[in-house]
Amino acid sequence: MAAIPGLEFEKPIIDLERKIEELKGFTSHKDIDISGEIRHLEEKLAQIKKDVYDNLTPWQRVQIARHPKRPYTLDYIEMMMTDFIEIHGDRHFSDDKAMVCGLAKLNGEKIVVIGHQKGKDTKENLERNFGCANPEGYRKAMRVMYMAEKFDLPIVTFIDTPGAYPGIGAEERGQAEAIAYNLREMAHLRVPIIVFVIGEGGSGGALGIGVGDRVYVLENAYYSVISPEGCAAILWKERSKSPEAAAALKLTAKDLLEMKIIDGIIKEPLGGAHRDPHEAAENIKKTIKKDLAGLKNISKDKLVDARYDKIRAIGIFKEP
Repeated sequence: MAAIPGLEFEKPIIDLERKIEELKGFTSHKDIDISGEIRHLEEKLAQIKKDVYDNLTPWQRVQIARHPKRPYTLDYIEMMMTDFIEIHGDRHFSDDKAMVCGLAKLNGEKIVVIGHQKGKDTKENLERNFGCANPEGYRKAMRVMYMAEKFDLPIVTFIDTPGAYPGIGAEERGQAEAIAYNLREMAHLRVPIIVFVIGEGGSGGALGIGVGDRVYVLENAYYSVISPEGCAAILWKERSKSPEAAAALKLTAKDLLEMKIIDGIIKEPLGGAHRDPHEAAENIKKTIKKDLAGLKNISKDKLVDARYDKIRAIGIFKEP
């Protein structure tokens, strides 16, 4: 198994893991018993992991959310679903590879799945536009959601984007209008919608597929009106202030749950979803199965009304 690249704050963990592997390799070639020392180091490693990952700062969680080995939408589809058929194009301009849409089966049940998709390497990232969708991506997503409503299929969306693409071409083709249109139309769709923020949940780019009956954020993902770097640039004119911005934005899953913006937190393996993607996928799958069982029993009118009430209830206002 290839080593997983570590983040700066994970250096003590990575160093100790490497030392344990070296000792195990040494004992396999030499007739020496150092199992006691290895066991002691493994116990020390477990304690260091607990100390580090139980006390992550918001900025450190942002770094984990951006980890290059973190599973993306297509990874979760492959691990959780069967019979996936991708649907391409918005029937207006082109196909946006930063947005994946299609039909699939989850435990034998037909669903529609939509999500942002980043690349695994530089070439694929350029092809996928680093997960930053253009207007045609949001229009493709809405086209597929209309299809879900027509055939009475539940919708599952995976959010993982630093934000919608801000280029001149995207603005010329109506980026803001495409996202606003999705917000309005998703609020009225007469089928269950379950939303998961699996990595980065940045700004309107996230909201464009983020209106749902249930909204969840993975333990080390984030959901925010702006990236920490963007916030730091506006408030302090310094990128180095990004950690302070991350804390001020209240963008972690715990913060979002406390403010009642989301419905729950999806547990990740210790160290992040990239440490054990199948465990993360299984946790998401269990949540989808549980929620669909309940949402399918709600009448379509009540489903739409409850979704509207849920959105309207977000936020606390105080009179001056």
